[in-house]
Amino acid sequence: MSARNIQQLIDMGATPAQARRALQDGYDVNDAAERIFDGKYADVEGEDEDMQDVQIGREARRESRIETPPTDGDAEEEEISDDGEAEDFADYDSEPEMDPHGRADGSGVDPYAGIFFSKDRREEVIEVEETPEFVQLEDKTLIPIMTQGEWMKGCPEGGEQGLLFQLYSQLSNESCLCPNRCGYEINRDKAMFFALRPQFSDYIENLRTTIQHRCPICTTDFCLACGERVGHVKSLAPNYDALFHCPNLQGVILGVGLAKLELVYNEQAKSARALSPDGSNKKKRKVATVNIPDDDDDDAITVYAYGVPKGKKAKGGTGYAGHLKEDTSGQVEALLAQQMRDAEIGNLMREIRTFLPSPARAGAQTSDYLVHPTALAHLRRRFNIVGSSLLRNDSLSDMSDRSVLYFELFEWLEIISNHEALASMMAMPIMIATSISPLRPQATSRSSKRGTRAGPAPRERTIVYEGSSGPRELMESIVIQAQAAIKGLGQLPEMSSLDVHAMTEQEKRQSTLGDDDSKGKGKATMEANEDNIRLRTFCGRILSTAAAVDRSLRETKGNAFVDRLRSNLPKIPSTTASRSQNAPPGENIEDFSTIYDDIPVGPTEKDTERAYVEWASRVRFEYCDLTIPTPPNPDTNAEEDVTLSYGHVFNAEIRLLANADIPKRSLAIAKELAVLTTNLPIAWDSSVFLRVDETRVDVIKALIVGPEGTPYQNGCYVFDIFLGPNYNQGPPSVKYITTGGGKFRFNPNLYNDGKVCLSLLGTWQGPGWISGKSTLLQVLISIQSMILTDEPYLNEPAWAQSSGTPQSIAYSANVRRMVVHTARHFPKMVGNLKTPPEPFGDIIRTHFRLKAVSIEQQLDKWLTMDDGKPTDGRNGGEFAILPAIGGSSSAAFRKDVAEMKRLLNILSSKGASAKGRSKPRGVIEVDIA
Repeated sequence: MSARNIQQLIDMGATPAQARRALQDGYDVNDAAERIFDGKYADVEGEDEDMQDVQIGREARRESRIETPPTDGDAEEEEISDDGEAEDFADYDSEPEMDPHGRADGSGVDPYAGIFFSKDRREEVIEVEETPEFVQLEDKTLIPIMTQGEWMKGCPEGGEQGLLFQLYSQLSNESCLCPNRCGYEINRDKAMFFALRPQFSDYIENLRTTIQHRCPICTTDFCLACGERVGHVKSLAPNYDALFHCPNLQGVILGVGLAKLELVYNEQAKSARALSPDGSNKKKRKVATVNIPDDDDDDAITVYAYGVPKGKKAKGGTGYAGHLKEDTSGQVEALLAQQMRDAEIGNLMREIRTFLPSPARAGAQTSDYLVHPTALAHLRRRFNIVGSSLLRNDSLSDMSDRSVLYFELFEWLEIISNHEALASMMAMPIMIATSISPLRPQATSRSSKRGTRAGPAPRERTIVYEGSSGPRELMESIVIQAQAAIKGLGQLPEMSSLDVHAMTEQEKRQSTLGDDDSKGKGKATMEANEDNIRLRTFCGRILSTAAAVDRSLRETKGNAFVDRLRSNLPKIPSTTASRSQNAPPGENIEDFSTIYDDIPVGPTEKDTERAYVEWASRVRFEYCDLTIPTPPNPDTNAEEDVTLSYGHVFNAEIRLLANADIPKRSLAIAKELAVLTTNLPIAWDSSVFLRVDETRVDVIKALIVGPEGTPYQNGCYVFDIFLGPNYNQGPPSVKYITTGGGKFRFNPNLYNDGKVCLSLLGTWQGPGWISGKSTLLQVLISIQSMILTDEPYLNEPAWAQSSGTPQSIAYSANVRRMVVHTARHFPKMVGNLKTPPEPFGDIIRTHFRLKAVSIEQQLDKWLTMDDGKPTDGRNGGEFAILPAIGGSSSAAFRKDVAEMKRLLNILSSKGASAKGRSKPRGVIEVDIA
């Protein structure tokens, strides 16, 4: 009777006294557990001895616990925060007061309970590649046997590898003795446990028929995996399955099954890439160039993404060649191929899921409670790789189309989170290979000798794994997408009113008669509503799975665990009114306080960049109230207008669609929002922020930060966007707002009246919006990267060949002057700081505060690059050249720059006072006289 056996029974729910009595009666752990659960020892008591055994159990757990060994220095540094102070990590194995079940001893069954949450983990693994052995099946087919290196793949040095090696060796080389000690023994067959049959179901069936063996001497039935007897009564139970007899079987079945899953998934991913042009995404837009007629219209905006047609002058622009034709051939075939691949992987996952440890299983066995360490190791490595790949999908629409696969994934996540031994996996960082050394011969004399006699010697390589987001964190990203999609779908009719399958054949025939126009509209509406409901159902499943996972984690790991986990999850906050928006009349407009004043400027530029990106990623997409008071109607006899108004250039169109119900449009908006929530580009160099009205998700405002290295660098450019009645059969309506009251044209593509010239928007000829495929995200990125360029002069088709010319250089200099000059008069750079456009007030001020040092350096550089010419607001537009302010153009520009620096100093001081710093980094004195 060992302390470990007692602890195993305690972990399964027995009291220490019951565990001791059952083991004293001569039962092994499995039989003892059965009899305890059958109530044979229900009357056993022994309080005094219980506490002694609890202590024994503690010691047994400390001896047997599996922990990922830290790399050099990790033991001291792993839980040290950036400021050098030890962070208060929750370790549920060492802190009894936080034990989720309230047990005073803090006992549990989760060997990974103390190593979750930290993404800073780094593991170096030596993996061995061996030449596999083969076994011949009944039909003469040769199949490989999993090598030891493949079995241990991806697991770190130390405890896990030792246990994996032990089980592999036991089932491959060791003989199995009859548990009745009659002297009979049988050699185990490696092929029985590790042969990689073409179908996992074949592997399972073969194992089921061979795993239970009867001793020819004493007729005792025993399991070849663990060597323990199989009770006659137990084997006759209605729910009994020989494959659930022991944890050893569980470990080998899940190890082989997950290896098969990883292999199939990787092969299919490779196959999918091979079917795509140039190994890229199969849905990537393909274009074929044709001749383009000469056209010197100054509105012409086109770009050649895939080469310029020969014999024609190249025209600059927004990302597509003029008059290109889309090639959609092969898309249907690719979609069908994807569905077949998903069905195969989904079926394989379903077959493997049967063997996941689950106490909720009917007729649960010992292995459902006492999980084998190798099963934990394989789940943590192999399943997490496949699962994380699926959870990183940034397209809710694609996930919905592949629901057969994702529904199965959700089943796995729910089972894992509902088991105390597995639950920590949901919060643990997924280890991703970041460095792989070339294969080299194994440096041992044994390997060399084996290479001369039995084929090539084994080779080994070192792989470095680093932590990344865990499963629950990855899942939160698709939760955010699902919530956005549901918000976009709005209210849907009941399924029963749309169920075409409930119609009789006669009704279906009758429905095809009558007016063609009404028939088409009715069919389209029905199909659109069905698509909407299908997406809503899928989103509902995502949300219910996340809720079930969190509920299970609270039950298995406790509230502290879940609260700590959820505090690190991404969120989509609702925007509160900014500080400037709520300022009382007469309050100093240069107070510049924001709701983000707690975001610190780091001690180094790299730290500041990290803080900026983390902050921007958190606030890039938000819902907010974009409404404004409706102007009073001068006609006192008119009926009161209750339709909301919006601070938006498309307010009239928005009000017209206030009560519109267009299912196809709602579905498109839902899919669009799901993508935008987590995919807006964020970087230190340039970012995109979006604000969506909380009740009218078709009303949007965008802010694009000018890219580094362009005349627009670090400027904040605002656009009003409306997803109109035919979206996304047609493009969105987009207007550029940052025009200085219509007086400045900052780009050939951005007119002073707000027009955005882009073929994708239908504002210029060429390949434009593709119904059902093009997206608002494409529009935003096109503006960011193809309009706000380093040489905007080239965006004009007639000037596209003028790169580096004096005209192009002068145009960029003029843009830089306008960007800074408008500071005193219009909502641009400095103007953004004084009177920032809502709802971006706090975003703009925080952007400038965090980048103050970088922007000061940028302004100094712009001063040296200036050509001394006066600012020309027309830039090809219709306004006269602006007179210089305060004397020469250079003096005016210096004055604007000085004002900009003064305001940056105020922002930096506000940020410093918010953090209690006496002197903000990089603040300089500026003379603006």
